[in-house]
Amino acid sequence: MTTYLPAPGRYDAMQYRRAGRSGLQLPAVSFGMWQNFGGDRPLETQRATIRRAFDLGITHFDLANNYGPPYGSAEENFGRLLATDLRGHRDELVVSTKAGYDMWPGPYGDWGSRKYLLASLDQSLARMGLDYVDIFYSHRFDPATPLEETLGALDSAVRQGKALYAGISSYSPQRTREAAGIMRQLGTPVLLHQPSYSMLNRWIEDGLLDVLGAEGIGCIVFSPLAQGMLTDRYLEGVPAGSRASRHGSLGSELMSEQNLAKVRALNQIAARRGQTLAQMALAWTLRDPRVTSTLVGASSVAQLESNLAALDRPLFDDAELAEIDRYATEGNVNLWASSSHA
Repeated sequence: MTTYLPAPGRYDAMQYRRAGRSGLQLPAVSFGMWQNFGGDRPLETQRATIRRAFDLGITHFDLANNYGPPYGSAEENFGRLLATDLRGHRDELVVSTKAGYDMWPGPYGDWGSRKYLLASLDQSLARMGLDYVDIFYSHRFDPATPLEETLGALDSAVRQGKALYAGISSYSPQRTREAAGIMRQLGTPVLLHQPSYSMLNRWIEDGLLDVLGAEGIGCIVFSPLAQGMLTDRYLEGVPAGSRASRHGSLGSELMSEQNLAKVRALNQIAARRGQTLAQMALAWTLRDPRVTSTLVGASSVAQLESNLAALDRPLFDDAELAEIDRYATEGNVNLWASSSHA
């Protein structure tokens, strides 16, 4: 392993946006580690991608307790890179993690109880070798646990110094408004909401963005490429060996001919803009100033660099937006709807 020296000009080109009414700024494109960073992927590929991300001004790395596979392995691998490649640069980084989905057997390893959230955070810190994370999220709304209990755990994490900020993910507009009020009373505001959002999954436009704007909460969107559908990989159908050909987050049932027709039409618009479909899709999620950042994953340096080129063409004229709206319609790809509509 060669010694890593970050690029001196790493902050020159990246755009940074303020998270709501907070003092924290995030890169317009943040790095998500949901896919490609588990124990089933080579660490050297992960190392090269994260190094390049930091060189290009990406300072925010987003994880969760059960990212892998296996669960916890993404945090473990990121912890190894924090201890080696990124050693000495912790104060230049925003590291986030979450708890809310199944992590270990039994009643205390899932959902939103105080016991689960705080135990999970301690485990995440141990896996990453950190004293604190910058942002700790409730990963989903728990209908069986009082919201005051779930959010009280986030408040405790901040007061204990184990997190600097609190966030929520996939909460509906109503639950987000309730959460903001509870956290305001506790004295620990909600910094960020992390919802799914893409051209085929526009649910946040139906009220959530208005709530976030009114409450001063930042928005960082995940799955902006609709689990990979909004790329050029599926223009001719589902290739063998692709993510859509396997059971997982992008099942073949989402790849309907109706959705593929939308993707092909959007690809033509992107080509006229001089962008790939993925680049246009990423830039499109950032068109609203209430969106602080968009999360991208990458399986290689080349893919990361291609995605970041979305920032080269960030603006859309009214005619482009109107044409996009003809095809950027609900594709039933919101895998998190049970939480985001609760």
